[in-house]
Amino acid sequence: MKRNFKFNRVLVIGCCGAGKTTLSKKLKNILNLPVIHLDAHYHKPKWKEPTKEDWLNTLRKLTRKEKWIMDGTYLDFLDVRIPRSDAIIFLDYNSIKCFFRVIKRNIVDYGKKRSDMAIGCKENFDIVFLKYVLMYNYQNRKHIYKKLYSVKSEKEIVILKNDYEVDLFLSQIN
Repeated sequence: MKRNFKFNRVLVIGCCGAGKTTLSKKLKNILNLPVIHLDAHYHKPKWKEPTKEDWLNTLRKLTRKEKWIMDGTYLDFLDVRIPRSDAIIFLDYNSIKCFFRVIKRNIVDYGKKRSDMAIGCKENFDIVFLKYVLMYNYQNRKHIYKKLYSVKSEKEIVILKNDYEVDLFLSQIN
């Protein structure tokens, strides 16, 4: 069954390792929209973080664009992006699956800069980050669902819980 999914601004959120970047790249080919990888705009060389004010200004500038697929969660700033989005896709994957995907990514891409990352940010092992991935759903899932529920009457909300659901969704919008 085909699904009408013709939106100009699609927000893709979820835990690190859930597949936001992979899904965004596939959506780009289907929807013919530019992809904005938030990690590439957030981090400065050597993983330096911007001030909250600088990040807020960056997000406001990025969301003003007419068309985009925006890949990245940044929970504290969802309220900046949700109003500008037409559709929100939440990759609500199991934390253990995300954890092992991040570990795999660390091994495969160790010392390299991924295409979705900022210049000067090379893949490495970070125990604090790995703990964040493991605790992500426990600490954030309820908050994300509350946000999504609050806008479900005005936005297209898609929740995908595994690779099969993602593949099925992509096949329906082709």
